[in-house]
Amino acid sequence: MLALKKKREAEAKAKAEAEAAAKANGTATVQAPADSNKVSLLGIGGKKKKANDGNGASGKKKRTPGEIRIQKDIADLDGGKVANIEFPNPNNLTAFEVSITPDSGYWKNATYNFKFDIPDHYPHTPPKVHCETKIYHPNINLEGKVCLNILREDWKPVLDINAVIYGLIFLFYEPNPDDPLNHEAADLFRRDIRQFERLVQRTLRGGVMDGVHFDRLI
Repeated sequence: MLALKKKREAEAKAKAEAEAAAKANGTATVQAPADSNKVSLLGIGGKKKKANDGNGASGKKKRTPGEIRIQKDIADLDGGKVANIEFPNPNNLTAFEVSITPDSGYWKNATYNFKFDIPDHYPHTPPKVHCETKIYHPNINLEGKVCLNILREDWKPVLDINAVIYGLIFLFYEPNPDDPLNHEAADLFRRDIRQFERLVQRTLRGGVMDGVHFDRLI
């Protein structure tokens, strides 16, 4: 019995010395509180990590004025039966494509594709429009540049994407040879409208004219 008592006293002393040493080293374990279901209001286990990637406290990229305005314009888009609007990347509303298929005029039943790029300062800056389809037209040159007054000096912030699309459609119905980009086409339009129409029809059927290749569109 005496030996057992001494053994227990030795074990108790050793345990006390171990706890004292652990406490001195800062490694003493702390017993969990009785109510272990309570968590911090700032998140489980401590403070909530603040998201910050340089774009504000929320971590979201700040939208440009152009992105904000274009959302409204898109909601109002209406190209009717002549124009069709597509967004290759649904997450990017500032780059999209518009295809126009005139139902009358010299370019009837042919489809022409236009690429739209919305600048950051839209609507104070007009959209950039490029014709992706080769066309013989007084107001669109063979490189795809478009001559439309509301894309230049007549642009106003009250205008929108619909206005630009309608302007493009109007160019197919009423070409303007007095403000040309393709001067050869404009001159022929003024001098000999029948010959101009024949050349347009030739390009619509594809092939090469004056060394320029045109895709077959009808």
